[in-house]
Amino acid sequence: MCGIWALFGSDECLSVQCLSAMKIAHRGPDAFRFENVNGFTNCCFGFHRLAVVDQLYGMQPIRVKKFPYLWLCYNGEIYNFKQLQEQFGFEYQTLVDGEVILHLYNRGGIEQTASMLDGVFAFILLDTANRKVFLARDTYGVRPLFKVLTDDGFLGVCSEAKVEPFLPGHYEVLDLKPSGKVVSVEVVKFHSYKDEPLHAACDTVGNLPSGFDLETVKSNIRVLFENAVRKRLMAHRRIGCLLSGGLDSSLVAAVLLKLMKEMNIKYPLQTFAIGMENSPDLLAARKVAAHIGSEHHEVIFNSEEGIQAVEEVIFSLETYDITTVRASIGMYLVSKYIRKKTDSVVIFSGEGSDELTQGYIYFHKAPSPEEAAEESERLLKELYLFDVLRADRTTAAHGLELRVPFLDHRFTSYYLSLPAELRIPKNGIEKYLLRQSFEDSNLLPKEILWRPKEAFSDGIASVKKSWFSILQDYIDQQVDDLLLEKAAEKYPFNPPRTKESYYYRQIFEKHYPGRSSWLPHYWMPRWVEATDPSARTLKHYKSAIQE
Repeated sequence: MCGIWALFGSDECLSVQCLSAMKIAHRGPDAFRFENVNGFTNCCFGFHRLAVVDQLYGMQPIRVKKFPYLWLCYNGEIYNFKQLQEQFGFEYQTLVDGEVILHLYNRGGIEQTASMLDGVFAFILLDTANRKVFLARDTYGVRPLFKVLTDDGFLGVCSEAKVEPFLPGHYEVLDLKPSGKVVSVEVVKFHSYKDEPLHAACDTVGNLPSGFDLETVKSNIRVLFENAVRKRLMAHRRIGCLLSGGLDSSLVAAVLLKLMKEMNIKYPLQTFAIGMENSPDLLAARKVAAHIGSEHHEVIFNSEEGIQAVEEVIFSLETYDITTVRASIGMYLVSKYIRKKTDSVVIFSGEGSDELTQGYIYFHKAPSPEEAAEESERLLKELYLFDVLRADRTTAAHGLELRVPFLDHRFTSYYLSLPAELRIPKNGIEKYLLRQSFEDSNLLPKEILWRPKEAFSDGIASVKKSWFSILQDYIDQQVDDLLLEKAAEKYPFNPPRTKESYYYRQIFEKHYPGRSSWLPHYWMPRWVEATDPSARTLKHYKSAIQE
């Protein structure tokens, strides 16, 4: 996780450009570089580094002797850079995984480059010999990328907003003029999450058994998920794992610890749970940590600390989406703890599983398996606006690097290739297939493997009073009824319909006035009459609690 920043065709003075680049300094606390492009005085790169791989030669923009005309600024991890080196005979000059982007581009152009990268990435590639600028972002937008392109050819690119989001799974080609200005030539979608990625050909896991009989499917899921975790162990900094005690983070933590032992990694795995005193997540995470044997840390916060964090969280998130803000409070506070109190920097998490494996409680109400499959794909397509955005910003705000094995390209494409009937909730239990796949593995206690879905923003509070209720009680005193009545006049786009959403919108507009279009719509459950995104407002959740 780093901060990348570039300007093409900027007429601003150097000091103004530098100040602009410093706005994302939190994303890379280890080092900073600002560099003009030779021969193009109006083109410059800024880079804030979090040193995770090759601490000696990892500064950017990356340039190598073999390709003096190429400049690369990237944020991410390329997990198959060694396999690509073996397959194509690349001669690397550094140990930086991103150097492979230069070699792939030289070998086969931008489309092959983007398609062959197994990992998470956002990059700016400048080819001064051919006067081209290329932008690209990974399939799910795990690594952020934003751009602004004006009518007169000024291009600004950055890891955080203040501009428009660059679409995941796409690359863009731009012509570079002598003045440093650019002209967009084409924007191309290089990978669809349903298609097996091109880089699967050089994956460490070969061809899988075909067919949809249950035992084959379960075995393939286990193999691909373990492979997804293994490839993400690439790091020179200490690895930790967020652990809510739910299925997703627990599976990640259990498989991660198993592989760390197999690879003889000397230090213990640190796991981190956050919640209010005796919250469901804290209790469940404690069980998991005891079962797998991790060095477990609990972060306990009270309602006042959570409420005080709301404004800084919204500033970091760059969104006013209700459920995203709620869920981000806990993740922001636990990330703050990790940075201050431990030496873990590379942090594993369970994001992406709910969207992929139909984990949200409202999937129980899906009219058909086919409509459930379509909804799953929609959620994956919009991840970069919601859960992935939350996970990136809350960790990046504290200089941590997030890794999300559930969004591994090969794992997701396989899961989405399964018949729709296999992927739906069964026997009143969501993510039934995923749970079934690990039932005989002894990785987790049975009560955790089959623990019902609990939204992160709800699980961190007590069962008696949820986190969203605590927030709403406080906000009810902060927002006048009259303000809410006139909300649609003040905020005609995505008008707030509750005091809570009005409160978040006020804070967002204070920091990012007139930028409400960054959020195309609020996250809300489907197929149910819901006025609030919390799982605890749904009938299925209430009946499960009563049982």
